Amino acid sequence: MKLLIAGAGFIVSDFLPITKDLKNTKLVGIAGTTSDLDRMKEDQAKYGIEKIYTDYDQALKETNADTVYVAVPNSLHYSFAKKALLAGKNVICEKPFTVKYDEFKELKQIAKEKQLILVEAITNQYLTNYKNLKQSLSEVGEIKIVSMNYSQYSHRYDAFKQGKVLPVFDHKKGGGALMDLNIYNIHFLVGLFGMPKKVEYHANIERGVDTSGILTLDYDNFKAVSIAAKDVAAPVTSLIEAEKETIIVNGPANVMNSFDIVGQQNKIQHVDDKIYTHRMYEEFVAFEKMIDNTDLDKDKKALEHSDQVMQIVEQAVKSAGLKLD
Repeated sequence: MKLLIAGAGFIVSDFLPITKDLKNTKLVGIAGTTSDLDRMKEDQAKYGIEKIYTDYDQALKETNADTVYVAVPNSLHYSFAKKALLAGKNVICEKPFTVKYDEFKELKQIAKEKQLILVEAITNQYLTNYKNLKQSLSEVGEIKIVSMNYSQYSHRYDAFKQGKVLPVFDHKKGGGALMDLNIYNIHFLVGLFGMPKKVEYHANIERGVDTSGILTLDYDNFKAVSIAAKDVAAPVTSLIEAEKETIIVNGPANVMNSFDIVGQQNKIQHVDDKIYTHRMYEEFVAFEKMIDNTDLDKDKKALEHSDQVMQIVEQAVKSAGLKLD
């Protein structure tokens, strides 16, 4: 995989250290803004990135990359991914795939027509601990309640309260707790249980953006509650409560540090089978294989999952009366 990185922010800085262990990935370029130039030069020297670009269109035209990792702010995912696909590049797009469901459907259609890989970078779907949890569901009995909480106080919230609106709190740029944090919980739930029958989102809205909120998903035989907040902090954990046993997920849904299976007599089975310390490693190994083998069948399955997630996001936005533009 010859990779062009689009973006030079926090998520890129988080990703780059694992590239030394991605044996089939070559970093052929990074594209950012002129204000990112010093940081990109440091990354180039540290991680062996071949070329630096401050013009994304130029990067797409000149690079020999076969794949673009879209790691720009949420509101730019659609336009950056579309340009990459039209340039004949495979696309790995950070979450959320797009701000609007219609945008996602358009990208999916372009990728299908051009026979290109288009996949969402969502860590939990590829983590060994998550896959093992999924297998454990058959042993715990009938599920009754699922509750998830990803509440993480954002240091940008202080600036927001003082009137400075950064992208993560800008509803016009796909900001808010739903898109930033609850999206991980949604992926977690869809990967285990599929599409719910009904979705409602009860949000705390300040100046048009959801700073926190409670998402409810009705799966007929059981109910799920998914909380995310950027204006408060709380223990980050999830519970899957079933007739025989309860599964406790330790830590956020996008990391899956470990989980515990607790029986009725409080007998605890601790499970931690992660194969790498960093949450992003396993997904990118999967992307390497998918792209190197042009595995369109596996990509189709991943896109079907993302499609359900995007439908839930659209329903949640409508339910809460959020405006994304």
